[in-house]
Amino acid sequence: MAQSRFELGLQQLNKIDGQAGQQVIDSLQDISPDLARMVIEFPFANVYPRPGLDLKVRELITVAALTAMANCQPQLKVHLHAALNVGCSEQEIKEVIIQMAVYAGFPAALNAMFAFKEVLQTQD
Repeated sequence: MAQSRFELGLQQLNKIDGQAGQQVIDSLQDISPDLARMVIEFPFANVYPRPGLDLKVRELITVAALTAMANCQPQLKVHLHAALNVGCSEQEIKEVIIQMAVYAGFPAALNAMFAFKEVLQTQD
């Protein structure tokens, strides 16, 4: 039997984010399980598994985008954790954040670097 998009997405989410991603999904269950399902199905079943980019590159791109948006700290922390989880080095992540200072501004880069510092402290 073929897996549903939800099942495929959940497998991919667990591979990328581990427990951090599951916590986001769990936190939506009492207010909007439909949004939780959409968060699993669209990005993790339809976009992340596409050919052309590996998970490291996809997570570095996501860190860059969330850094540039500058108002997504909870999501940024999840994806900083995910970037480490899929094999990005601390140095690679720091360089992405520093690069964003050029295009998104120093406040956005500072906030992202402080978020990364928090993520690293939870890793130990």
